[in-house]
Formats: sequence, structure tokens, C-alpha cells
Amino acid sequence: MTNMILLLIGASLVNNVVLSQFYGLCPFLGVSKQVKTAFSMGAAVVFVITIASAVASLIYSFILVPLDLKFLQTIVFILVIAGLVQFVEMFLKKNSPALYKALGVYLPLITTNCAVLGVALTNVQKEYGFVNSVLNGIGTSVGFLISIVVLAGIREQMEYNDIAKPLRGMPIVLFAAALMAIAFTGFAGLI
Repeated sequence: MTNMILLLIGASLVNNVVLSQFYGLCPFLGVSKQVKTAFSMGAAVVFVITIASAVASLIYSFILVPLDLKFLQTIVFILVIAGLVQFVEMFLKKNSPALYKALGVYLPLITTNCAVLGVALTNVQKEYGFVNSVLNGIGTSVGFLISIVVLAGIREQMEYNDIAKPLRGMPIVLFAAALMAIAFTGFAGLI
């Protein structure tokens, strides 16, 4: 049980996928303008990464390894991720049109979000079993959710500040993200 908790904490805070591994920067910077939209994007990423980790682990263990097709893992994982994102997109389009419209082009970008593929490949490289793969997926995606929501909160507060003209827009956002990355290194002592 302790190892599972350490895996969750390590994946979400210590080895944060965005702030220490720099995966998933496109949606991290693009969708973090408002907390509500960032949280929704983070929740969609949590769903996709968790399910993709589970499905990729099963496919790898029960199809690719027994048939000696491990060399196809990247292609298979991309197809699994693309299918899951399509499912999320159809679900949001039908059940939450406003959120679907707010996420815009960034929802299909989950398919190409290297964080999602990175988790599936990391699970295979570290030889995680099914349970640890799912836990790593949950931890990693929760770390993405925390990062994007915190940055969105910072960006919302920056709207009310007087920022020097050369730093307005993306430059100040990159500074904020860099400071967040430095702050998250403080979690390294947890494990």
C-alpha cells in the first residue's frame, strides 16, 4: 500500500509531467486562461490518461508481448489514445456543448498530447503491472490537472496587475510556469 501511495505522489508532484518532464505544454499553456476551462481540460486528461494507461497495459501484456509484437507499442498506444479522445469529444459535444466549444481545438490536441503517450510508454519501460500502470496514469494526470489549474489561477490574477509592456501575454505566462516548475522541485523531498 505504501508503494502505491508513493507512486501516486511521485507521479503527481515530484515527477510532475508538465513541470519536470515538460510533456503536454501545448494544452498547459493554451487552455490555462480560465480556471473553469483549465479544470475541464484537466478532467478530460485525467480520464484519457487513466483509461489509456489501463487499456495500453492490457493490450501490451496480453497481445503485444505474447505475439512478440512489442515493436508496435507506440503505434498501438497512439491508436488507443486517439479512440479515447474521440469518445471524450463525442461525449462533451452531446452532453456539454458549452464546454466542448470552450475547449475548442485543444480537445483534439489531447490525442497528440505527448503526456498521454509518455505515460503509456513509461509504464511499459518501467515494467509496471496493470495496477501500477493505472496508478501511474492517475497520478500523472492529477499532476497535470493540478499544474494547469494553478497556472490558470495565476493567469486570472495577472489580468488585474500592471505588467510591463514587453512581458504582457505569453512572456509573463512562461515566467509564471518557470516559477511553478522551480516551486515543484520542493516536492522532491517527499519521496
